[in-house]
Amino acid sequence: MADNKTATFEITSFEEDVLQASHQQPVVADFWAPWCGPCRALGPALEKLAREQADKWTLAKINTDDNPEIAQRYQIRGIPAVKLFVDGEVVAEFTGALPEHQIRTWLDEHLPTEEKKQIEEARELWKKGRRNDARKIFEEIVEAEPEHDEARTFLAGLVVTEDPNRAEELIAEVDVADPTLLQIKDSVAVVSRLLELYSSPDSIPDGKMQLTYVQAIEALARDDFDAALERFIEVVQADREYDDDGARKACVALFTLLGNDHPVTKKHRRVFDTSLY
Repeated sequence: MADNKTATFEITSFEEDVLQASHQQPVVADFWAPWCGPCRALGPALEKLAREQADKWTLAKINTDDNPEIAQRYQIRGIPAVKLFVDGEVVAEFTGALPEHQIRTWLDEHLPTEEKKQIEEARELWKKGRRNDARKIFEEIVEAEPEHDEARTFLAGLVVTEDPNRAEELIAEVDVADPTLLQIKDSVAVVSRLLELYSSPDSIPDGKMQLTYVQAIEALARDDFDAALERFIEVVQADREYDDDGARKACVALFTLLGNDHPVTKKHRRVFDTSLY
């Protein structure tokens, strides 16, 4: 493939210039054809950005007339079609001639960065139930970038039983749309409320399940999630309406904060689900 300092970014070998090269640096593949008007509009914008951001990614232009087998392989049905390759795989794509500012936004969103790798690693650790390891990474990210909403949300979920006030501060100003992050944010609020009840025993509603509910919250306060879920499920089974369905909300919050692969979640999830019906 020609040097990015020139006006040519045509490939000589798709395997080498795109797939293999993307293991070293992300490759933006522009599928185009000489007869395509929108392709001629998009091409200069991509080439300009490729020169500006040569340290971040490489542009590879694939003429679909000359490379029909590659176009078929990647199911190119309309051009221009742009695909971002990382480690030999397509991780993002768009079709059509976007203006330069939208291409910049697309690149900012999808290009891998060290921070994104950290987030991905921490999320994987969280999913596996390795909460302390995940917390260390999220702490580092928040320390480096205090306004990082995703890291703040995850960190809030990891510290809420230890320091509910800090957890509430972490999520107070976050603006997230990701369903997982929204669930964590809601779960932090549920757990914070329960721990607030624990510090004000008179606020805990009367009822036959009051003692079991208190025991569940006590277990939650000492991070004994196994005992907490066991007691909360007892309340769900005996009196679903107690504390405005508080035990069910507590179980859902704990399952969310622990993650689906946590051993405690796996132990109690089925029993909880059957208790609802």
